Amino acid sequence: MLNVTKFTIGEIETNTYVLESGGVFAVVDPAEENAELLNFLKGKNVEYVLLTHGHFDHISGVNSVVRETGAKVCVHSLDGEMLLDGNKSLYNSHFGGIQAPIKADILLNDGDELNFGEMNVRVMHTQGHTNGSVCYILENERIIFSGDTLFRLSAGRTDLAGINPVLAGRNELASLKKLSNLSGDYMVYPGHGEETTLQFEREHNRYIRY
Repeated sequence: MLNVTKFTIGEIETNTYVLESGGVFAVVDPAEENAELLNFLKGKNVEYVLLTHGHFDHISGVNSVVRETGAKVCVHSLDGEMLLDGNKSLYNSHFGGIQAPIKADILLNDGDELNFGEMNVRVMHTQGHTNGSVCYILENERIIFSGDTLFRLSAGRTDLAGINPVLAGRNELASLKKLSNLSGDYMVYPGHGEETTLQFEREHNRYIRY
């Protein structure tokens, strides 16, 4: 059985998720250092920090979670440099400061699988919003953590600094098609906003329908 706890953190209201299975935990996208989140994690067996991509509003709390728990940090190989470079993560331009480097323990690629507790998590590379954006798919639970690839009735921006907007837009549409082509329905937990379902998005999301 999987338990999902959501924390909405920071001025951009990023969704940070804590997953628990069999007494083992993982954290998806720790947005900022957050006392409520750290208190929730205190004393727990946290195996992974799972990053959907490398933008500042999804990684700024990583170091605090690692200090508290010793969890291993996972990010797609194409976004690994964003954890080290605040210009690439957009941290420096947003906050007017310098991002502290974040150590990635596991560089992911499409189709990789991670196991924790009783869960199996599959990595789907969903390039577009960033070059290394991923969705984390839990097949048995019919759950997708979609980061900034797919939102309720919307999709991730492809016009941010550091990527070619025309190519990124094409990649984003291709990634949405990959998600839509999954068999059956899934609960979707996005990086911002409300939860949705894949079937609802197939029927109503203009980006997927396009």
